[in-house]
Amino acid sequence: MTNPNLTTVFKETFDTTETPHLFFAPGRINLIGEHTDYNGGHVFPASISFGTYAVATKRTDQKLRFYSMNFSESGVITCDLADLAYNEADKWANYPKGMIQYIRGAGHKIDAGADILFYGDIPNGAGLSSSASIEMVTGVLLENLFDLDINRIDMVQLGQQVENKYIGVNSGIMDQFAIGMGKQDHAILLNCQTLDYHYAPVKLDNHVIMIINTNKQRTLAGSKYNERRQQCEQALADLQTALSIQSLGDLSKEQFDQHKQLIKGVSNQKRAKHAIYENARTLEALEKLQQGDLKAFGNLMNESHQSLQHDYEVTGMELDTLVAAAWDQPGVIGARMTGAGFGGCAIAIVEKELVEDFKQNVYRIYTEKVGYEATFYTAMIGDGAKETTEGVL
Repeated sequence: MTNPNLTTVFKETFDTTETPHLFFAPGRINLIGEHTDYNGGHVFPASISFGTYAVATKRTDQKLRFYSMNFSESGVITCDLADLAYNEADKWANYPKGMIQYIRGAGHKIDAGADILFYGDIPNGAGLSSSASIEMVTGVLLENLFDLDINRIDMVQLGQQVENKYIGVNSGIMDQFAIGMGKQDHAILLNCQTLDYHYAPVKLDNHVIMIINTNKQRTLAGSKYNERRQQCEQALADLQTALSIQSLGDLSKEQFDQHKQLIKGVSNQKRAKHAIYENARTLEALEKLQQGDLKAFGNLMNESHQSLQHDYEVTGMELDTLVAAAWDQPGVIGARMTGAGFGGCAIAIVEKELVEDFKQNVYRIYTEKVGYEATFYTAMIGDGAKETTEGVL
């Protein structure tokens, strides 16, 4: 998608001749390590080339004016620095408002208003984390406009607090972390509990990452997510009757195989097996990528999907159709669902020269079986949130 000339739109919208600053925060995908975060394990996200742009100038008064090209029907949303409380009528603008409130609450001086235009090219409803992208682009924008010195991990944690306490969504820290700490051509092995992290080089060479949206409404995701969490908590409690562990992530595959009979019920055993084996795959993924072994990494992606399908049972017909179709295509190194499941997206690592064939074949198979279309996006792994000059003419 070519970005519109954001500076021009900004000047027209806010009726100004002042040249604004431009900022960008990516979306994210999780390459491997699904449903491990709340089980004390690791995730393996990467920031992608789709994201949210913010164009801004500082004002001389206390007024904040927000405009989104994605929600132009809402017009310019206005509030005052003195009143940053959540307001349902402000819709999407609550995300930047929350960041301003929490950054000020952390002791950083924001003593004037701002005019801010947002434009996102993250596909709607694809589960690539547009809300965290808006939070983090607002964070870097405030840091720059008001000359603040915010430790990046602190900013990431403030973004999560906005999501949890201000917006009221009980999500983990992976999204903000991947978006705030992303690095070009690298994924991040992250322990969501301790925030220990390692960058892993993703040398795609003559391959690209395809993101494929099922376009399925994710109606089940919430209720099934809570159910899986409870099953894992029960499995952990059963294991704790004999083992001194704090989370499922504390166990190796071997320890699990030795003690799995402690877990009552086949379903809970399968859920715990996924969490523990998937965590082991994330650690192995770091090792394989450090060795430059993309093929071995692709195999881990495939194993991950099979485990999510059979042990964790969160894929569903649409994702399974996409991934199975992807596996059958030449030039595919690995494919799996990404995100919570029951819809959302799959990802595949595909040879550049075979991308068009891949898209045509997978599209045909999916449409014939599912009855509606999937959407394809080619993504590169880019940097985390930062000031940029891209998009300004």
